[in-house]
Amino acid sequence: MQPKDRIFVALDVPNLPRALGIVAAVQDQIGGVKVGLELLTSVGAPTVVEAMSASGLPIFFDAKFCDMPNTVAGAVEAATRLGVAMMTVHALGGIPMLEAAVAAADRAALLGPRPKILAVTILTSLTWEALGQLRVAPLASEEALQEYVVHLACMAQQAGCHGVVASPHEVAAIRAACGPDLTIVTPGVRPAWSVRGDQQRFSSPRDACEAGADYLVIGRPITQPPPEIGTPAAAVARIVGELA
Repeated sequence: MQPKDRIFVALDVPNLPRALGIVAAVQDQIGGVKVGLELLTSVGAPTVVEAMSASGLPIFFDAKFCDMPNTVAGAVEAATRLGVAMMTVHALGGIPMLEAAVAAADRAALLGPRPKILAVTILTSLTWEALGQLRVAPLASEEALQEYVVHLACMAQQAGCHGVVASPHEVAAIRAACGPDLTIVTPGVRPAWSVRGDQQRFSSPRDACEAGADYLVIGRPITQPPPEIGTPAAAVARIVGELA
């Protein structure tokens, strides 16, 4: 895989013209685009996916479905029919929900491509202290958080998911536990020259890939680059250079 093919730009913007402008500026330098809740809600999923499809880039549909198995299955079928390459469901929805999502993608893909179902483990904006407050698990350290994320990844693999979404901090441990075939998509990627923002568990693009990540989701460092970098295209070029 070429370095540029690993990069999915997160189009976390409020309107379609802004998203299309970013894609036009970088589409020859990246591997795909991620459309998430802000753009999907403000514009509408069918409109967004149709507009992004014109670029010819793979689309990562990041709606993070988490609900009753039957409800998630219906949502996954609808997203599959849109023609996306990857989509997310929450691992915390449990094995029955994950299995329903995978089966729904298989059914809906009979007349078209089948998307990869990715299970979101723990959001990169959360620390082990924050998870302790939520009582998600008795997490008393960064090491315990890593073990829990690996557990969720193994559970998702057992349910038939094609991959997981996890922070760079857990990638190496997931790869060791789940093997080479599980796709690992990594948000929380921040070049040294960018602002951390609300990311808590993050690393550089190069470190994430060396740990075993397949794809990097990068948003603000590209869509809102610092003045010294200049443009989204310049930001992507610098990241690709670092990966190479």
